[in-house]
Amino acid sequence: MLTNAPRGTKDILPDSVGDWNYVEGEIRELCRRFGYSEIRTPIFEHTELFQRGIGEGTDVVDKEMYTFTDRGDRSITLRPENTASAVRAYLQNKLYAESNLVKLFYIGSMFRYDRPQAGRMREFHQFGVEALGEANPAVDAEVILLAMSLLEGLGLKDLELSINSVGCPKCRSKYRTMLQDFFRDKLDDLCEDCRSRFDRSPLRILDCKKDSDKPYMADAPKITDCLCDECSDHFAKLKEHLANAGISFQHDPRLVRGLDYYTKTAFEIKYPPLGAQSAVAGGGRYDGLIEEMGGSPTPAVGFATGLERLLLALESQNLLPEKNRSVDAYVVALGEAAQSEGFKLLNNLRKAGLSAAMDFAGRSMKAQMKQANKLGARYALILGDDEIVEGVVMLRSMSDSQQEKVALAEVIGKIKA
Repeated sequence: MLTNAPRGTKDILPDSVGDWNYVEGEIRELCRRFGYSEIRTPIFEHTELFQRGIGEGTDVVDKEMYTFTDRGDRSITLRPENTASAVRAYLQNKLYAESNLVKLFYIGSMFRYDRPQAGRMREFHQFGVEALGEANPAVDAEVILLAMSLLEGLGLKDLELSINSVGCPKCRSKYRTMLQDFFRDKLDDLCEDCRSRFDRSPLRILDCKKDSDKPYMADAPKITDCLCDECSDHFAKLKEHLANAGISFQHDPRLVRGLDYYTKTAFEIKYPPLGAQSAVAGGGRYDGLIEEMGGSPTPAVGFATGLERLLLALESQNLLPEKNRSVDAYVVALGEAAQSEGFKLLNNLRKAGLSAAMDFAGRSMKAQMKQANKLGARYALILGDDEIVEGVVMLRSMSDSQQEKVALAEVIGKIKA
């Protein structure tokens, strides 16, 4: 039906836009304090960018991407996440030449073909940050601190931060073999997705929602038992930085995240009152991604949070600001001459920085006053033939119905005062 939006999409109506603006305003102010600059990347990219960046064999690439062939016979994909796009922009525009550490943030629509659920649509919106060019675990800690500062600053309490190290290619090779040895005799009991992951990416078996409650999962080998000295030292220093910043965390050895490009740090922040869909932010380090996409070896770390789920959490706890639906003045014009003079007054009110509205349909005074009430107007400015002759306007306070005649030339100053 043409009057229905596609499944998994949603109109953000005027009643809700204020909530989005509020959260996005808090994001921009926080990123300013942390020194992150905004980037806006195209909503679609060449499909190969995500195949190489996210990794073929991942659920995102294999099952969830919106991919099509354009009129030039090129394979194009609506972005399912923004890290690969940010890295592409970093390389294409040589942002690495500007600073050793480039700190970016973005807010925008992402697209994944998945079953719509609370807080996650097929078109969804993400805020994320990327810090590119520095390997120091202090940058990992800063990214985590930014995520926690946003959520706590919006009023969310009892957040749960889980961290892990997923190692580097050197130590993960050993861990991969250990996982395959562990799961080999359990393949028949695993879901179809996990059986396909066994050869390609056995780490993601640990991230499976279907098999996570199987009793033997608790006995699976831990990546931290396989870390090389460099990765182990990096993880120890990250924990030290978080402790020094007063950030509580738990080490979850099964936390691997769902994308191939993560190395060393992986983290997730949960807000338990949301129930099964409690993850509100997550990210980690991806030191190999920039090289994989054709750049020089460059360390990087970032995170993202879904704005729909974040707004759901804020709404459930009554943490969104009260909506201001009022206007400063409503011009009530009675008659053709008053309509002309009222339109002039309406625009002068707006030029003076006041919010103002008027009726354009020539309705009765009763109908116009009813509309003024509906809009929450502070004042009604009543104009008729008599007021035009006198050069005045009847200024009525909508809160107590007190009214007085005020010269047209003085009414704006009166309202502002």
